[in-house]
Amino acid sequence: MNPIDLANTGTLAWAKDGGLLPAIVQHATTGEVLMLAYMNEEALRATLERRRAVFFSRSKGRLWEKGETSGHTLELQSIGTDCDRDTLLLLAIPKGPACHTGSATCFADAPLTAAGHIAFLAELEQVIAGRIATGPEGSYTAKLHARGIKRMAQKVGEEGLEVALAATGEGDAELIGEAADLLFHLEVLLHARQLRLADVVRELAARHANRIAPA
Repeated sequence: MNPIDLANTGTLAWAKDGGLLPAIVQHATTGEVLMLAYMNEEALRATLERRRAVFFSRSKGRLWEKGETSGHTLELQSIGTDCDRDTLLLLAIPKGPACHTGSATCFADAPLTAAGHIAFLAELEQVIAGRIATGPEGSYTAKLHARGIKRMAQKVGEEGLEVALAATGEGDAELIGEAADLLFHLEVLLHARQLRLADVVRELAARHANRIAPA
């Protein structure tokens, strides 16, 4: 994705479709696609200046900031364009539902893809962080975190063993359940060390890149 800032908005392909470009909004944490709208250059510049998504309404014929009546804004994290510079991709954090129907995404009825399933791990990270920060009564996550790194590491070890035992002596459902327990406890441990699954993914990607790089 080619980054866009206030200095290079004029380099986009505004002339292709009457000065409007499609703008895809993606959740900056989970990767979920939230909505599609349109921007002219004025809307893009307003988005960059306000750090909140501003679009051009084709029905109203004016700029509109997402959430201007509902309060459900899209807090901009970054914005870029595709290779042809005629489509925008916004990474944003939604403050409430992104869809006017009240759904988290305008594509709520679409089948969940493999990428969507993986994206849930990032959503789970947020849930874990929230439980640890607020410590609600009865929260297993908060209690485990309060017991310290050693106990969290011990739980990851225990769950890893359970995965191995399930793989060799139990059915698929049991293996999936134990693997889910392992991933959950691993996320808690990483959070305690101020790390994220994204750091692990980057390491895997780097190893893959080094493996296929020409000698």
